[in-house]
Amino acid sequence: MIRLGLRLTLGSGREAVLRVLVTAAAVALGVGLLLASLAGVNGLHAQTNRGAWLDTSAQASRPNSTSDGLWWLSSTDQFGNEAIDRVDLAATGPKAPVPPGIPQLPGPGEYYASPALTTLLRSEPANELRVRYPGRQIGTIGAAALPSPNSLILVIGRTARQLSQAPGAVEVEAIQRTPASCYACQSTVGSGPVLQFILAGGAVALLLPVLILIATASRLSAARREQRFAAMRLVGATPSQISVVSAVEAVVAAVAGVAVGFALFFLLRPALYHVPFTGAPFAPGDLALPWIDVVLVVVGVPVAAVVSARLALRKVRLSPLGVQRRTASRPPRIVRIIPLLAGVALLAYFDAAGKPGAIGGQLLELLVGFVLLIVGLVLAGPWFTTTGSRLMVRRATRPATLLAGRRLLDNPKAAFRFISGLIIALFVASAVVGALSSIAAVSGLGGGSAGRDTLADTFCSFSTTNCPASAQVPSVPTRVLDDLHSTPGVEGVTIVHQGLSRTPLRNSFGVIACDELAKTPAIGKCAPGATVASVGYFLSNVLGHNSHASSTVWPSAHLSAAEAARLPVNAVVVATDGSAGALERARTSLEQAFGFQGGGVAVDAFDPSTVRLLTMIQDMTDVIIVASLIIAACSLTVNIAAGLGERKRPFSLLRLTGVPIGVLRGVVALESALPLLLVAVVSTVVGLVSAALYLHSQVGIAFRIPGMAYWATVVGGLAASLAIIASTFPLLNRITGPEVARND
Repeated sequence: MIRLGLRLTLGSGREAVLRVLVTAAAVALGVGLLLASLAGVNGLHAQTNRGAWLDTSAQASRPNSTSDGLWWLSSTDQFGNEAIDRVDLAATGPKAPVPPGIPQLPGPGEYYASPALTTLLRSEPANELRVRYPGRQIGTIGAAALPSPNSLILVIGRTARQLSQAPGAVEVEAIQRTPASCYACQSTVGSGPVLQFILAGGAVALLLPVLILIATASRLSAARREQRFAAMRLVGATPSQISVVSAVEAVVAAVAGVAVGFALFFLLRPALYHVPFTGAPFAPGDLALPWIDVVLVVVGVPVAAVVSARLALRKVRLSPLGVQRRTASRPPRIVRIIPLLAGVALLAYFDAAGKPGAIGGQLLELLVGFVLLIVGLVLAGPWFTTTGSRLMVRRATRPATLLAGRRLLDNPKAAFRFISGLIIALFVASAVVGALSSIAAVSGLGGGSAGRDTLADTFCSFSTTNCPASAQVPSVPTRVLDDLHSTPGVEGVTIVHQGLSRTPLRNSFGVIACDELAKTPAIGKCAPGATVASVGYFLSNVLGHNSHASSTVWPSAHLSAAEAARLPVNAVVVATDGSAGALERARTSLEQAFGFQGGGVAVDAFDPSTVRLLTMIQDMTDVIIVASLIIAACSLTVNIAAGLGERKRPFSLLRLTGVPIGVLRGVVALESALPLLLVAVVSTVVGLVSAALYLHSQVGIAFRIPGMAYWATVVGGLAASLAIIASTFPLLNRITGPEVARND
């Protein structure tokens, strides 16, 4: 039977060979995209592993070691929109561990910089960046320690006495070699559970549409094959023989497609290094394919093609007469929308009842809710298609509308299957872009606000009640204030002193002299007649608390200005004219004055690490949207071409009876566009609603409708899909002539 299958596949004339070639081409495209997705995920893991050493201070337990200890202080600096990962080190003995990428530990007054940071240090004015870092550069950090070729990383040498007194410094005995399990890690592409969750979501969003395309390709010309195999059954072929013949045909096309897909991947892989999966380019070798991935694709795709072929022929196995008579399939039932409703209900429940207390519970809520929504959309798609088709048939006033509606009702599952990849992409894009645009609106990331032009250098005592006495700042020296006031572009300086009572994180209070507060209006204002104000937390953060503090009128403090000035310092706030040079000069002055307290951050903006994480998510979302649109366009093209090939004889007969070609075009357009547009609207709405519920329940942020860029992408993607539908009209003209009806 294998020989017969090969003969039927390759020796049944031009049409059979063309069918195999088209199927192989579609599989090749799907395999190429699948390999690119797998390579992208592998590249993310490679970046994370190289950056794991940056999270050495986050180790839950330090391994036993015979080496000496190493004092370690991690921080994130900022220059413009770029984040700089900074590590201050001090060895306690000659056997202290050495981070990767450098030959030896830097001594006091020495530092190593990454190649990209070295270039930046040389190109920018010294008073805006270079003089922030003490000492001299003694070398560059090697590629083994750089998550990305453009990573900005600095390793500074200190004395053990200096770092042992610095807030946040820890003594470690070994360098972290694998991603740490922490939720606020420093690695430039994230790490621990947060990264794994993001990678899992991105991988699912990328791989599902690709797998759908491969399954679609393996079912090309399914109706014609069903009829041929049904005829074989009627003349005595057994179900097992039919299965072998269909498996041979599927394997031949799949194997050819896999081979071409690998060739496409290796041909285009150099260009993939520039695709911003995380906003950072990949290093050479990142997009490698481990042998397990190669084996899974080489074996899995043909196996999947065989399984898909067998599923497509289950009607033949049960009843060949039923196939020949083309009995209608059972319409989808309303129970298909239950998972979709369950996902929305779960998010709505937590919105009403409150989020889980543990971070693990919050991630579990997000994972379960969004999995239910994705599965629900895939299951509910045929039901929505059936509902829309029935409505179209009832209101049909033209033959094309009636014919298209009847055909959709005949097999709504097949009609939806080919656009399910785009539906998943629209849902993911709507949810992620909706959440990110809302967060950006709350945090003032859009720019143009006084809060983005005002820097706040917050000290250890500002954010924690456990700040050691050695890390507290008793006062700001006069020379530092003079230096800040004389910095070009600085318009005002305010000192936030510790209050007389200490309260927990994010509710900590300080006191400010009102004459100083008037010079930095981005952090609020005093009540009329007050001389000293009692202030609360005024920085933006990922939880959305107290953003846009400029509108807050702080209550008066029962202190005189002289009494407040004698209190320890919580923070220094500097208002600038908003120019890039003024911001960087002010940040440099703050870091020189308060070296281990961290640099200044904009009042109405996220910290650099959070911005980097959000940028990574946004870039990954953009890649998913673009890739899914390409995949969906390919799936749609394959579907329409296959459908036209299967119906060329019926369409030719209709044309012989006098049906205008315009009516047939209308049938093709309506039966392709209805499920696409209908379920796209549902998917977009569900994505935006789920983002709104999650934001409100988890982080207390009001939902904002995404901007024009998002809507332009969605509308552009749908318009491109409709253009693909229209591009098949010339093919319809060529395959529905009288000669087809006569000779078929």
